Amino acid sequence: MENITFSADENLIEAARRQADSEHTTLNQQFRLWLENYVRREQRTAEAMRDIRELQGSITTGGRKFTRSEMNER
Repeated sequence: MENITFSADENLIEAARRQADSEHTTLNQQFRLWLENYVRREQRTAEAMRDIRELQGSITTGGRKFTRSEMNER
């Protein structure tokens, strides 16, 4: 595992440590979770966009274009 160093306001770091302690975890563990979620969010977005593009090819409109008012109907 690689070590990294961050800089942040000391009061914020101390508050974060207290918060983590109240959740029976560590600031380090919380950062690892955040980092993993951050990366996965990007991956999920890319997967969703692939799915949308794939579905766009399979949606049919019966061979006609919708009018602007039809597209805006709810």
